[in-house]
Amino acid sequence: MENITEYKYKKAKEKVENIKGFYSHLVIYIVVISGLAYLNFLTSTFAWVLFPAIGWGIGLTGHWMNAFEFNPIMGKDWEERKIKELMEKDQF
Repeated sequence: MENITEYKYKKAKEKVENIKGFYSHLVIYIVVISGLAYLNFLTSTFAWVLFPAIGWGIGLTGHWMNAFEFNPIMGKDWEERKIKELMEKDQF
């Protein structure tokens, strides 16, 4: 029983760290893209700021999907189901 509690604690802690990492990433994205947008406004009429905003935004979206376990292709809890399936297969 102790191992199950310890396992759940580790999984919850990993999830919290991942969510915290996502929010840090989001804040940095907002600050940097805002700075680049201001620089773009001052220096050019071409909206080049869209390229890093979209590219980085795609990465940020992936981080969000990972942090909040959103996976439209494999569904929620796919990883856990697969782990259980493989563990059951390997029992002697």
